[in-house]
Amino acid sequence: MHAVAAELVGADVAVPRARESHAPTGAAATRTRSHGELDVALAAACEGDEGGFVTLYRDLQPRLLRYATALVGNDAEDVTAETWLQIARDLPRFSGDIDGFRGWASSICRNRAMDVARSRSRRPVTATDIDVLAEQPAPGDAAGSALEAMSTREAIALISELPQDQAEAVLLRAVVGLDAPSVATVLGKRPGAVRVAAHRGLRKLARMLDDGEVRGA
Repeated sequence: MHAVAAELVGADVAVPRARESHAPTGAAATRTRSHGELDVALAAACEGDEGGFVTLYRDLQPRLLRYATALVGNDAEDVTAETWLQIARDLPRFSGDIDGFRGWASSICRNRAMDVARSRSRRPVTATDIDVLAEQPAPGDAAGSALEAMSTREAIALISELPQDQAEAVLLRAVVGLDAPSVATVLGKRPGAVRVAAHRGLRKLARMLDDGEVRGA
């Protein structure tokens, strides 16, 4: 499985890199394949099936890449490559469904990204040199319809203005498509605290949009 992961991250197989597009992301992208199909693929991958692993990679890699890009910018591809190599090593010991897998993979990705960010001695979320983050939020978010109309660069510029806890909550909910309990696990917080952080972050984004703080590119 490790060899398959190395081949995938080296070739970026069948995972187009998103740039200023309106392709579905977050919760919308999660619906591309049914939970049932992905649970089957996950179970197969845990047993060493290469096809199942490729299915998981294609499902999650675009969102992990966007999340990592928001955290570490141009080092995102290295971060996600290391993430998938660790996933391949540890997957036989994983237990859970596809939602649990996404949360687990996001935790690995975040830990790798934080290592990079600490080595730079800078705040992880940045608005510079980022052109990969897709902006579509999770359904029901207060600032959802407004963010959908923004460019990628504008969206990340807004998110970078939030306090770090709010920024990460919004990123994990809107970009990776995790639910509040999964985000809580990734961040080491209570689900209620995550909901509050995401809600406050989205409200602040909505106010910033209303105030016209970000203008069209």
